[in-house]
Amino acid sequence: MTTPAATTPLIFVTGGVVSSLGKGITAASLAAILEARGLKVTMMKLDPYINVDPGTMSPFQHGEVYVTDDGAETDLDLGHYERFVNTRLSGKNSITTGKIYDSVIRKERRGDYLGGTVQVIPHITDEIKRRIDEATAGYDVALVEIGGTVGDIESLPFLEAIRQIRTERGPQSAMFMHLTLVPFIAAAGELKTKPTQHSVKELRSIGIQPDVLICRSEQPLPEGERRKIALFTNVPERAVITAIDLDNIYKIPAWLHEQQLDQIVVDQLRLEGKASNEADLSEWEAVVDATQNPVDEVTIAVVGKYIDHQDAYKSVAEALKHGGIRQRTRVKLKWLESQDVERDGAEAALADVDGILVPGGFGDRGFEGKVLSAKHAREQGIPYFGICYGMQAAVVDAARNLAGLEGANSTENDRNNPHPVIGLITEWRTSTGEVERRSEASDLGGTMRLGLQQQRVKPGTLAHKLYGSDVVGERHRHRYEFNNHYRTQLEDVGLVFSAKSMDDTLVEMIEWPTHPWFLACQAHPEFLSTPRGGHPLFIGFIRAARERKAGGKLLSEAAA
Repeated sequence: MTTPAATTPLIFVTGGVVSSLGKGITAASLAAILEARGLKVTMMKLDPYINVDPGTMSPFQHGEVYVTDDGAETDLDLGHYERFVNTRLSGKNSITTGKIYDSVIRKERRGDYLGGTVQVIPHITDEIKRRIDEATAGYDVALVEIGGTVGDIESLPFLEAIRQIRTERGPQSAMFMHLTLVPFIAAAGELKTKPTQHSVKELRSIGIQPDVLICRSEQPLPEGERRKIALFTNVPERAVITAIDLDNIYKIPAWLHEQQLDQIVVDQLRLEGKASNEADLSEWEAVVDATQNPVDEVTIAVVGKYIDHQDAYKSVAEALKHGGIRQRTRVKLKWLESQDVERDGAEAALADVDGILVPGGFGDRGFEGKVLSAKHAREQGIPYFGICYGMQAAVVDAARNLAGLEGANSTENDRNNPHPVIGLITEWRTSTGEVERRSEASDLGGTMRLGLQQQRVKPGTLAHKLYGSDVVGERHRHRYEFNNHYRTQLEDVGLVFSAKSMDDTLVEMIEWPTHPWFLACQAHPEFLSTPRGGHPLFIGFIRAARERKAGGKLLSEAAA
């Protein structure tokens, strides 16, 4: 493989001992500090599963599927990345074993390897290295997270590829950061460093010597333990970093900066000429201050079907909190399984909440609970925010209970229902002018309307007031759309279609103008929300919840 003449300095992030230690948050926090020092930063994730992408994986197993501007269905860690850094990522930033093998096998079938035997080394590892360079080109520095835990057989090709990169380019162009667990054994009353020692030993057995150790623990490491870890792992003592359990993930950049992790990176990768001497973390300090010192609190019900695995709604939960941060409001989430709303009734299940959010989902299980939630919010004047399936549920409620369309439903749940107010759109035009088509027989992985798409917002509506713009772009991930044959009947009962696709063919947002705050959208605005900027729809929704809690009184701008 030919190494490019100018390659981006890379920081490879691996994990050991156990999974779910927070590699993604740690990497994103370091990226935020480097960005605060004036560097142009990007991030990417290498996932060892053989699925081409997580698009067809169960949310109960994998959690949320995060969608980028270009329509890539990616790991939820890309959501962490985009919430911490200003760089907008793409499908190039999310690589899976499935993608790598799919690409190599296609090349082999075309004869690109000239009849040679195709092997993990060099063909798979070369493809991994090529993808890394493609995704990180043009940046001052890039962080590359390797999914899984060191010792897993699935991640070995990725680890071999990054070992080769370090060997080819040297420590000034590629560094290794390893995240491990230092458990506290209560019975012994002490922290145990042995798991970290063994994890590093495992890494070194495949040719990777960490430059930095991030030690996850319940309490800061005493100097003696840091010295011991440094001695046994051959890592400089200053590069043994403590990552304690913090009550607020947005404190992590400052915590890592205090331990000079960013300076270790700048020194090793020789970034002094590009990085400023100081990190401006004022925006993160403001975020932490707003979360630590709220002036109000609201309770929001999230009515979904994957509640048992809350990572399925990770971006929604974060976006709601961001909406609160922008107005110094603590947002308490009341997670409700939509089937429980069906069983217990909306009035009982949704008592004592200040707002109701119904997020996306697929399939008929729990859909009636979402419809009941939309109906209850509409009738009781409770702020309602429907996202994707949450919009479709609100449409079904309006059709059945106001327009007199008995049995109205989505064809996703009942293909033969008498009033298919939500249906599978078989053809539409993309923002580039291309025509895309789909059908019931299409592969699940290829039937979505995906990625950032522009929509025209109707003046005078709540949506227009919140956005302050005639045209906005939001990311989509869905198969079914509003059936335009029912537009007139629903407009006649007062439903307002407040945003449509640029060609006026697809309904993007709906609202009830007589309601205190009732808005639903087909897109997924949670994917564009950040702690530093929030999102107009989530900020407006939380503000409406505050107003309801305050008895309907309009909050002053100072308190908002």
